[in-house]
Amino acid sequence: MMVRRELHRNGLRYRVSHPILKAPRRVADIAFPRLKIAVFIDGCFWHGCPDHATWPKQNAEFWRSKIETNRARDADTNARLHAIGWEVIRVWAHESPVEVARRILDLVSDTKLRRSDSAA
Repeated sequence: MMVRRELHRNGLRYRVSHPILKAPRRVADIAFPRLKIAVFIDGCFWHGCPDHATWPKQNAEFWRSKIETNRARDADTNARLHAIGWEVIRVWAHESPVEVARRILDLVSDTKLRRSDSAA
């Protein structure tokens, strides 16, 4: 929510929970469909953050498998999106919303600039 507020405050309009792939189904947390930019905000536990993830001791094999499957799905999603011309930004939930918004703003600006240069 805080990243979205920061983006909105800076004048950007975007789609939330936007389906970007149908098969397999993938949904971006924030998307700019016209610019083909997808943003995923990954939770530290669910996606295995190298700084904050913990491996549960109870039912350890299940959780390790679940988190590794999530990581593999994330990599697959990135590869599929890149293959069809999308830019992907992945951020961790613990990152500063202001810094994340700045990265997104920079990519949106760069993409718009590249498009206007190629149209000229």
